[in-house]
Amino acid sequence: MSTTRVFRGGRVFTADAAGTVASAVAVSGGRIVAVGGDRTVAPYLREAEEVVELDGRLLLPGFGDAHVHPVMGGLERVRCDLSGANTVAAYVEIIGEYARSHPGREWVLGGGWAMEAFPGGRPHREVLDAVAGERPVLLPNRDHHSSWASSAALARAGITRDTPDPPDGRIERDAGGEPTGLLHEGAADLVRAVAPADTQEDLDEALAEAQRYLHAHGVTSWQDALLPVHEPGPSEHESYRRADLGGRLTAKVTGALWWDRSCPRSQVPEQVARLAAIRAATAADGRNYRTGTVKVMQDGVVETFTAAMLEPYLDSCGQTTGNHGIGFLEPELIREVTIALDAAGFQVHYHAIGDRAVREVLDALEAAAAVNGTSAQRHHLAHLQVVHPDDVPRFHRLGVTANLQALWATHEPQMDELTLPFLGDPRAGWQYPFGDLFRTGAALAMGSDWPVSSPDPLAAVHVAVTRIAPDAPAGTPALGPEQALPLATALRAYTAGSAAVNHLDHVTGSISVGKAADLVVLDRDPFAGPAGEIAAARVDRTYADGVEVHRA
Repeated sequence: MSTTRVFRGGRVFTADAAGTVASAVAVSGGRIVAVGGDRTVAPYLREAEEVVELDGRLLLPGFGDAHVHPVMGGLERVRCDLSGANTVAAYVEIIGEYARSHPGREWVLGGGWAMEAFPGGRPHREVLDAVAGERPVLLPNRDHHSSWASSAALARAGITRDTPDPPDGRIERDAGGEPTGLLHEGAADLVRAVAPADTQEDLDEALAEAQRYLHAHGVTSWQDALLPVHEPGPSEHESYRRADLGGRLTAKVTGALWWDRSCPRSQVPEQVARLAAIRAATAADGRNYRTGTVKVMQDGVVETFTAAMLEPYLDSCGQTTGNHGIGFLEPELIREVTIALDAAGFQVHYHAIGDRAVREVLDALEAAAAVNGTSAQRHHLAHLQVVHPDDVPRFHRLGVTANLQALWATHEPQMDELTLPFLGDPRAGWQYPFGDLFRTGAALAMGSDWPVSSPDPLAAVHVAVTRIAPDAPAGTPALGPEQALPLATALRAYTAGSAAVNHLDHVTGSISVGKAADLVVLDRDPFAGPAGEIAAARVDRTYADGVEVHRA
């Protein structure tokens, strides 16, 4: 239940456009009612049920995660969760313990393994066979663009040396042509089709765990970046609706409905109409959950050479290959899809990692503006790993938001061993151009892509400011230090920026009178210490609509 509460005695990072300086805040009835100093909040002290003495700590708006997969992350947390480990030996121990602890489960499901744990980032099915025997195993990696399958799982799916690669994926094979158990992009769907389907109760449990976990990291709103809706049948969308209608959804959530990339051009109007019907049904009875966004995935990831590139990848010897990656929608089709979604009033949330994918999406948005006129939908591109310098200024010119996953912009094994050698110069220096986007006026939002990486906003902000991972060995250089952001800019992107991209800026994202009391108390003030200690800050308390939803 929301109460009257006063926060005082620390720095208040308001994240508002005016850069308001404050040291005290009062909230009542779930809303912010005063922002200023001790004299401003004094009238509320008499009726306050609680006075939170900040003692020099930082109070800031609740974080908004602009690109996250909570139900997927929650499922991994309640299943065979590999996300806390980074070695093959640790994975074997975790998988073995899970298999022994759940003898009644026909399959071993979960995920979260790191590519860097394996030579060349490529695990083999034999490791799973040794630990799980005849039980089929399917484990996506952290970025969910590749999956590790056991021999039993491949057999259930009928995958052999003669199975062709699907149009939107690749079956990794050894020198003799045999499948290794590593499945990229849509190839994993061949095994998912024969694995046990998630029940609605599974998904409901996963959402509840995800919300608890995200609140513990100070996240009070988010955009779920991938929501396929199966009718009839269980869906993450239905879990959100059930939680919202049941009063259990304390976060403010925008759902990005999945664009079926197998949809031919002739059926684009029908798919838009179907998604519009889901949007209308959600809006009719929802409170904290809306579905005004559509997710379009345009390419894969650099590490598996599936990100769409303007120039081909290099091989391990630095020689040019013939591989430009995978563009899931042909340029003409993505233009048509974008124009149709924009005309229907949808915001479009694009996955674009390679420079070709980024350019194709920006071209599509430019075409939509030419046909439909200037849009107020706040379309955004997520990830933006490699952006050609010519395309950086286009974000501001087209009114497109850059949705940053900052935690990836560092030197670490996946970058140094699986990315840099295969991009070469000058592309290696075009990665994650946060600073250039900011300086050219692009609107910035930030997200985690959890469970691909940690949902901790402070770790991501640390990297955005330093371009060095919080746990990097001493002496690790910054990755493109000229692309670093000021601390205030990074924090504003993860609060006000994400609220704006979710069309929630009139409700939350800054500490302003009249807005929802979505607030976070940190255990310190990151502005008072060195940049290298930003990630050491921890969330002490989280409030959603004035209600405490987490206390350390």
